[in-house]
Amino acid sequence: MNTDSYAILPLIFEALKFAAYKHRRQKRKGLIGIPYINHPIEVANLILKVVEKPGPDLIIAAILHDVIEDTRTRFSDIEERFGREVSGIVKEVTDNMNLPSLLRKREQINKAASLSFEAKCIKIADKTCNVHDLLFSRIRWSRLRKIEYIKWACEVVYRMKDAHPGLIAEFEQILEKARGNLRYNFERV
Repeated sequence: MNTDSYAILPLIFEALKFAAYKHRRQKRKGLIGIPYINHPIEVANLILKVVEKPGPDLIIAAILHDVIEDTRTRFSDIEERFGREVSGIVKEVTDNMNLPSLLRKREQINKAASLSFEAKCIKIADKTCNVHDLLFSRIRWSRLRKIEYIKWACEVVYRMKDAHPGLIAEFEQILEKARGNLRYNFERV
């Protein structure tokens, strides 16, 4: 890490602190009660590992990608603390929680291709981490429910296949594990 890279660390740690506070009472789905903050950290970490020289706005938005949907945070709170660019990326990846689940899922599919590069990276990393958790965390979902989620995740991700080949490859690796784990042939959309 060069000295220029250190300049963004305070911003990243501020985002981590903010997200950890906002998600403080939440746990991931599953039987072992993993703190929710682990998920945005995993999403940001995957982006850091795969995307060459990701900008600070991308990393910060990845850390904050679920705070609007899952907490009482407003976009103005994010813009005030982290800037308009970060707020805009978070807005792109945030579902309209006033819609029923099926409509939200359909909307994600419909919007996927038109997202910015940064939003696509977050969506792909998010879906990759979610599928990983479905397969390797103790989640009380039926095999059928897991299959349906992964089929939907494929529809979203493959509408963004032009975004970042490395992130798509990460998704395809976890999809291959899902094929073996769930004994289901998920097809590329």
